[in-house]
Amino acid sequence: MTRLSRGIFIVWVALRYGLDELVLTSFQKPWLHLLARIVSIGRKLDAPRGQRLREALERLGPIFVKFGQVLSTRRDLLPLDIANELAKLQDRVPPFPSDLAVAMVERALGQRVDELFVSFDRTPVASASIAQVHFAVLRDRQGREREVAVKVLRPDMLKVIDKDLSLMRMMAGWVEGLSADGKRLKPREVVAEFDKYLHDELDLVREASSAAQLRRNMEGLQLVLIPEMLWDYCTTDVLVMERMVGVPISQMDRLRAAGVDISKLARDGVTIFFTQVFRDGFFHADMHPGNIQVSLDPATFGRYISLDFGIVGTLTEVDKEYLAQNFVAFFRRDYKRVAELHIESGWVPATTRVDELEAAVRAVCEPYFDRPLKEISLGMVLMRLFQTSRRFHVEIQPQLVLLQKTLLNIEGLGRELDPELDLWATAKPFLEQWMLEQVGPQKLINELKAQAPRYAKLIPELPALLHQFLQQRGTDNSQLVQELLLEQKRTNRLLQTLVAAVIGFALGMVVMQIVVRVGVF
Repeated sequence: MTRLSRGIFIVWVALRYGLDELVLTSFQKPWLHLLARIVSIGRKLDAPRGQRLREALERLGPIFVKFGQVLSTRRDLLPLDIANELAKLQDRVPPFPSDLAVAMVERALGQRVDELFVSFDRTPVASASIAQVHFAVLRDRQGREREVAVKVLRPDMLKVIDKDLSLMRMMAGWVEGLSADGKRLKPREVVAEFDKYLHDELDLVREASSAAQLRRNMEGLQLVLIPEMLWDYCTTDVLVMERMVGVPISQMDRLRAAGVDISKLARDGVTIFFTQVFRDGFFHADMHPGNIQVSLDPATFGRYISLDFGIVGTLTEVDKEYLAQNFVAFFRRDYKRVAELHIESGWVPATTRVDELEAAVRAVCEPYFDRPLKEISLGMVLMRLFQTSRRFHVEIQPQLVLLQKTLLNIEGLGRELDPELDLWATAKPFLEQWMLEQVGPQKLINELKAQAPRYAKLIPELPALLHQFLQQRGTDNSQLVQELLLEQKRTNRLLQTLVAAVIGFALGMVVMQIVVRVGVF
């Protein structure tokens, strides 16, 4: 009954705001336009279409607002008036009452607001689908004053989200049972991933820990600023963090007037994304313009300021390796290798012919090379790849859904910053360097360093362990002893080979340096 009532409410909202009329008028067929006029009889639909769509998504709740946020970054796919209106969903969702926000802060932190803060701005600076943010001046436990941002979770969010997720699970079951592509698309697993991410976003302590991890990861990059979390004032419902001062990245005219290099900003965004994904396997997965600012402070001028870490994505080492190899092969236009990787990873059936998959991937990707970002659309590429995947029975990878969403956000942002950006040329050197680090000498040295403490502890214990084992096995163990000795010899040879390889590589580098110096002089 809950799912049924929610479904009826969704239909009512769609009709109330004329979304059916909006869909029908988007087609070019005259008879559909006539049908749109007929179905709109008796309804007052005077507001612009973009406003009606935005208000409908706000009325339907957080899941639909997030969908609108993703759409707002795709100005290449949407009419400009709709994209501009949906951009208001990024940080201008109607706020909940300030008195309620104050009450939640006091309940969560156990003190009155006027005792905790020197000042607390009751008007929120930003209001989104899950929470809203108030600026304040904190008096910490040492009596020092500090400017902070206080994030407060919207009340009763869990009930609303659970209703929508229940409906989505039901619809996923229908898709899986009725669609020919149901099992391949894995709709249940995709909804389960979405469920996990949304519930994680409702825990502000988890968000704070994600922010702290990203802050550590990004420290050495010198391209992005992430606020410090004030752990003494973080709870599930309330999060207090360092206040960041910057210009929203959507205010391009203001950034240009301040002297920010917009082209560099676009390149830096690509670098940050690929660093988080492939180096760290831990990435900000909600990178719409409402969560991104640019610093104008002289000490950090032109750096990104990243906000709102409720949704982060993670990748396993296996996923990172296969993705990176796919990207590198793609950038080198080695479509055969792309096909082989899909078969090796199990993303397509093992019986798939490499040459057929290679030709299909080439047909999708080749037309988009050597073009600036303004002339390509990853959305269209993904759509064509989806059509290809259906033909070759490619299994959807639910763990990569967030990555695909983030990649579309990055492309939409890059298109706004610098339409002339060559996305491939910007990303290719980074990925090639990353791959070199994964298979080159440095990787070997790092692995040896990582395993050294384990072997240093294990090797001195081997004689005692062997003696104890032999005593337990009795006297009839000559064959086993011989096998152990042979295995030890193999291990010794392997270690000797590794050491020799490292020494040889180091000597080679020294010789090369000598040759270069002699050549120079």
